[in-house]
Amino acid sequence: MTLNYKNWQKLFLFCSGIFVAATFCMKWMENDFRQGGSLFTIIGLEISYPKHKVISIFSGLNEHVKTILRYHLYFDFAFMAGVYPGIASPCMMAKEKISNKKVRRFLFLLASIQLVAWGCDVYENMRLLKWIKTPVINSGFDFYHFIVGLKWIIALAGALTATGCFLFGKKIKTA
Repeated sequence: MTLNYKNWQKLFLFCSGIFVAATFCMKWMENDFRQGGSLFTIIGLEISYPKHKVISIFSGLNEHVKTILRYHLYFDFAFMAGVYPGIASPCMMAKEKISNKKVRRFLFLLASIQLVAWGCDVYENMRLLKWIKTPVINSGFDFYHFIVGLKWIIALAGALTATGCFLFGKKIKTA
């Protein structure tokens, strides 16, 4: 069975629902991300906080905040089920609309490697869950940042390329 534009569109809409619902749940929890009276962010834990700050945050969390943070990361697994297929779908929808074979192959590649981004996100969450339990980061912090960066690059490349194709690509078929 081959998936056509309408099927990819349905998948995109379904994934959008998962994305919105999981995002709502995760945003609701973020005001509880406090350690020592200061607010911290998931993006900070992912990208911008240095190793010593991540260790300091995880070492100073009370049980309530640890529980909320774990819930947030569990909801992030649902978020992933919405976001990565939700990025792959428009790539495949754009592929159906573009006549250039190289661009079509590139869109297929971007859709396919969303699985890699998803795997990177799973790895990221597993590291964070481990560090919540045991706030010791002996090695691998640079690799963790590499994986997080790779996830963001793949996801943004897919989303931006698909959007660009829809906005500027030459249509060859009607939906």
